[in-house]
Amino acid sequence: MQRASDPRITAGTLALAAIALLIGGAFAGLLFEGAHDFSGAWAALDPYLLRVIRFTLWQAALSTLLSVIPALFVARALSRHPRFFGRAFILQIFAVPLALPAIVAALGILALYGRAGYFAGVFAVIGGGSWPGIFGLSGILVAHAFFNLPLATRLFLEALQTIPADQWRLASQLGMAARPAFRLIEWPTLRAALPGVAGLVFMLCITSFTIVLTLGGGPAATTLEVGIYQALRFDFDPARAVTLTLLQIALTFIVVLTLTRLGANVVGDTNLPVAQRRYLSVNRSETWLNALVIILALLFVVGPMAATVVAGLGADLGRLASEATVRQATLTSAALAFLSALLSVMLSLALTMARRALALNRRAGAKTLLERATDTGAGFVLVVPPIVVGAGWFVLLRHAGDVFAIAPVMVVTVNAVMAMPFALRAVRPAYDAASERHERLCAQLGIAGWNRLMLVDWPSLRRPLATAFAFAMALSLGDLGVIALFGSDSVQTLPYLLLARMGSYRTEDAAGLALLLGFVCLALIVAAHWLGREKVRDA
Repeated sequence: MQRASDPRITAGTLALAAIALLIGGAFAGLLFEGAHDFSGAWAALDPYLLRVIRFTLWQAALSTLLSVIPALFVARALSRHPRFFGRAFILQIFAVPLALPAIVAALGILALYGRAGYFAGVFAVIGGGSWPGIFGLSGILVAHAFFNLPLATRLFLEALQTIPADQWRLASQLGMAARPAFRLIEWPTLRAALPGVAGLVFMLCITSFTIVLTLGGGPAATTLEVGIYQALRFDFDPARAVTLTLLQIALTFIVVLTLTRLGANVVGDTNLPVAQRRYLSVNRSETWLNALVIILALLFVVGPMAATVVAGLGADLGRLASEATVRQATLTSAALAFLSALLSVMLSLALTMARRALALNRRAGAKTLLERATDTGAGFVLVVPPIVVGAGWFVLLRHAGDVFAIAPVMVVTVNAVMAMPFALRAVRPAYDAASERHERLCAQLGIAGWNRLMLVDWPSLRRPLATAFAFAMALSLGDLGVIALFGSDSVQTLPYLLLARMGSYRTEDAAGLALLLGFVCLALIVAAHWLGREKVRDA
């Protein structure tokens, strides 16, 4: 049994206090502004605001349908063919959109389907006139499908892999064809996973900021988060921003609560795939149909990525590299992402250690409030999107001085906290396993605190911590939510500079910056994946 004064519990309590300060400060700013101008906040409930709410829900619903329904067919096609040349590569390609910054993907979609895109001539011929481009609702839907169709496919595929092998053996013995096998074996599993997957995609689309900001195309295609940004940066209407923020929080909370009731994991985690043997043969016509479905999905996902690379290579990369603004934005992005990843890993490790120590201290009975907080406190941050946290601090700090001077602190802290749920997935299993092996020995020898971390836990944690660090740094590098509010000419990151170049119609420069940003983020994700595989191999 651990001492009540276990330094791990102290570290976890401090980490929770830091998270509470960040989230609580944002809420305090919103409540202070709402109380300061209560009538103005409610006066912001006008027809425009109601139209924004309707569009937010409408685009999320359509995006969910366009992502989830095709994903059912793609996942089943991949499941029906568990072994073929290139299958592992296709699954790796489907993982790339999860690591690609949203603004980079948006630029790739514009390069492919925009007014001057590679397919503009084809669409003009089909439509019998000039191609107007893909801005507005159509662009938002395509971008959301690009990100969420691969995610939903992987989630459905892992659900199908949990079907017991005995069911397939029995179906083979009964001579069951593909259609009854789908109805009796595959569809019940897919139907059970469908509400959680659809709810997760719906939440991601509701909280989508960068996609709507870059592809929305005007007031007719504005969501609540983009409305918050516009109210603070362009209209400087804090009352409207407060109203939009409170509505966004309420909407997100309802979605997350519904997801929890459905048993979904809001960070996109799924059940571990179960190895199985397949017994049903697939006839030639079904094979060709499944191949067509897989190829079409692969082309849809690869297209924007290939367009980003081609457009980026067509830019004057040498001139961009020589620009002082680009170099400064690159250094700023790297420094802020490094600090954000470091802080995210430290907070995640502190919560993980405190949770384990509290679990060991607890005897029979329910979990204490502190233990529950260390267990689920990081997941709570997903209820509050980054733009909401930034908006709360924006309206709070504007009374104290220049809000743009605090931009580096806000970018580092908010991105660190938002990356914590993903960092915890890498750190927690490794630390729990190490504690299971060494806990009793450390208690007998009196090894605790820093000495225990460096001498006992570090050998088991260095790879998971490196995985979490690389993933958190990639997320911070590609984020546009907080820097869009607090960015200025003196503090610019690569996503902020890319957005500025797009806004000034310098599309070639934007393409070059997108190529650089996408390459760095993907390199970090590959490093995180490699470290994670090495961790499993060593175990």
